[in-house]
Amino acid sequence: MIAPNDKSDKPAPRPMLSVREALDTLLASARPVQEIDLVSTLDANGRVLALDQASTIAVPSADNTSMDGYAVRAADCVNGGATLRVVQRIPAGHVGEPLEPGTAARIFTGAMIPAGADAVVMQEQCELNGDMVTIRHTPASGEWIRRTGEDIQAGATILAAGTRLRSQELGLAASVGLATLPVRRRLRVAVFFTGDELTMPGEAPGGVLAPGAIYNSNRFTLRALLENFGCVVNDFGIVPDTLEATRATLVEAARENDLIITSGGVSVGEEDHIKPAVELEGQLNMWQIAVKPGKPLAFGEVRRNQGHRENDTTGAVFFLGLPGNPVSSFVTFLLFVRPFLLRLQGVSGPVEPRAWQLRADFSLPKADRRNEFLRARVNAGGGLDLFPNQGSGVLTSTVWGDGLIDNPPGRVIHEGDIVRFIPFAELQH
Repeated sequence: MIAPNDKSDKPAPRPMLSVREALDTLLASARPVQEIDLVSTLDANGRVLALDQASTIAVPSADNTSMDGYAVRAADCVNGGATLRVVQRIPAGHVGEPLEPGTAARIFTGAMIPAGADAVVMQEQCELNGDMVTIRHTPASGEWIRRTGEDIQAGATILAAGTRLRSQELGLAASVGLATLPVRRRLRVAVFFTGDELTMPGEAPGGVLAPGAIYNSNRFTLRALLENFGCVVNDFGIVPDTLEATRATLVEAARENDLIITSGGVSVGEEDHIKPAVELEGQLNMWQIAVKPGKPLAFGEVRRNQGHRENDTTGAVFFLGLPGNPVSSFVTFLLFVRPFLLRLQGVSGPVEPRAWQLRADFSLPKADRRNEFLRARVNAGGGLDLFPNQGSGVLTSTVWGDGLIDNPPGRVIHEGDIVRFIPFAELQH
């Protein structure tokens, strides 16, 4: 018989998801955008390549010199002090005459090797006297010569579909003459923010916040992060704390966007309307993740109503609800939204950031049951210093720090321990 105050009939609380479990679920759900834009290579920085790109030419297109000096026949310079007649001058972009035995050609970096020559001697190893040059070196055949196609063979794939294009990829594309590139269209992301306490900078009467009011810092942080990833941001601003207003904003945001991101309102309080609004307009999973900061995260989809974007076959737009605390929102974006965005954009390679093993120059005597992401920075000695206040509302820690220490659940850190450090530079591109 169960005693009146026995609570054993209540369902046990759901276990928290690990960071790995939450991330795997997100990435498995991602549907990359399908539309392709053909853009100028000059305008393709940060875009994601939609199709493999092959070179129609060899690079270099002909044998050329990698050094200023003299093109020679190696057989003419076997004694280390040969004197040869300089019979021609070959700048880059010009084609020289065939080189006769006993002669040399003045040649400049990038110029084609003349027929008959099989080596280049750098000018510092030569002594010019009139039209005669003394070669104070014994060159090997092939010295300082870049061979045809040693960088790129004609027909070779130089860039794979799913590559997020950086300066070096654009330079490579241009080096084989690609004036345009096919890229996935830009991701459209809607953002809005809930909370009657939120005020925009510049809107407080007389510059004085009302009692209980706070400035909406998350709007600035999240918009900038999305812009870092080349997203088209549609900002719906601060939404009143009512179910009707939240629901109406979701419907409008779902019309022309691929993803909706909100900040705040993802708990189950009476004034938190995100959960019921999304459930009315789609489906939602309320996750409790074993992460600190940023335990609550909402993930789901919102239906598109009549008049939705053309060529859409899913009928739904992804939804991510982030915590309202500034550091929680920031860290949750970096850990979960960032890799999800990259998959939606069509990035096919690894999307998780690289990390470094560095020395902790501090102690953290109390372990947490959650996976902690601690704001820290690299000191002059190559170790890590910890920001003293790791609170989820302490935004100064994100400016002071260089990155995050990924501290597993239950781990105490002793001074001198080696820890896993993820630089912010790895998390913001």
